[in-house]
Amino acid sequence: MVFLTRILFRKGKNISGIFKKRYGGFQDTLRIYVKGGTGGMGLPSLGGQGGDGGDVVLVASPKVSLRQVQLKEPSKRYCATIGENSRTRRLKGTKGLDVIIPVPVGVNIITDDGKFIADLNEPGQEVVVARGGRGGCLATDWHPSKGERQSIKLDLKLIADVGLVGFPNAGKSTLLGAMSRTQPKIADYPFTTVKPQVGIIHYEDHRQISIADLPGLIEGAHLNKGMGHSFLKHVERTKLLLFIVDINGFQLSDKWHFRSAFETISLLNLELELYKQELVSKPAILAINKIDTDGSEEKLEELLAKLEEGDFSDLPENAIPSIPVKFQETFLISAKEETGLEPLKGRIREILDVEAELDRQRDEQELQIYGNDR
Repeated sequence: MVFLTRILFRKGKNISGIFKKRYGGFQDTLRIYVKGGTGGMGLPSLGGQGGDGGDVVLVASPKVSLRQVQLKEPSKRYCATIGENSRTRRLKGTKGLDVIIPVPVGVNIITDDGKFIADLNEPGQEVVVARGGRGGCLATDWHPSKGERQSIKLDLKLIADVGLVGFPNAGKSTLLGAMSRTQPKIADYPFTTVKPQVGIIHYEDHRQISIADLPGLIEGAHLNKGMGHSFLKHVERTKLLLFIVDINGFQLSDKWHFRSAFETISLLNLELELYKQELVSKPAILAINKIDTDGSEEKLEELLAKLEEGDFSDLPENAIPSIPVKFQETFLISAKEETGLEPLKGRIREILDVEAELDRQRDEQELQIYGNDR
């Protein structure tokens, strides 16, 4: 979720509209119209069968973005061709040409009325979103049928191993740059990250782990403030959450309350819980950042004591999560000075390896159950 500048909060301003106009380079939602081709006419006098209409097919590709999909076909209308009519020289009409639409990996496809069609999570996965009509034949009294037609929504959710979760200016972009080869925009003011970025952590044995820097959340993100839903949704497909918190606390502006590091952790927890409760059950690590700053030692001692006690009694009721995140480990780091990062990278890998093994065991159990049922 992104808070851009105070101008966005002037009365009557449309935050979503301003954001899209200024930062239109990244697109994670697209609505298109798809239509299968009509079948070809049959030839009853000779028993000829018309060709089926072409299909509209979506194929997952790692080399395309939703922005490119829209730019390639500005009308956002995709219509397959009709099947060939049966005729004396060719009794069996040929099928109409399919329309193949490359879409990004990670796209979720739903209809206008919210009906789920498919998730395309692997390169090469495909789904037919509008089937062509049947060609005219004996069963249809030689009359062809029309192809399917509908409007569908392509909703992109980034797929990454690790998702960075933190308030603006917590140091997420700095951490991403320090742990990967990515060079995100970094500055000493909030909201330098205005679109999700994915970097790759490289290990000595050539293992690679993807990490997504999601734009800073604010309080009320679960209510879609500041386009909260547009970015919270990207957390859903990450396997591990890496909370990053400024030891000095956070204050968005003079109009907002100052939040201590402990309050920050609680509020981040709450925003995820209120958006989608299952998110807080994901494996999670806490990284306490900027421990190199003046006065951090005293604040760190107080924070660690509060985390150990798990005592939320000092916080307002509306800032207390009902399901506290259980951090598998807490790391003290300075993303700017790149201290404490190697142990963090090692633990990230360990947790992901454990999760991968658990997934493999679950898959084997499901296969055994399926085999026994047969």
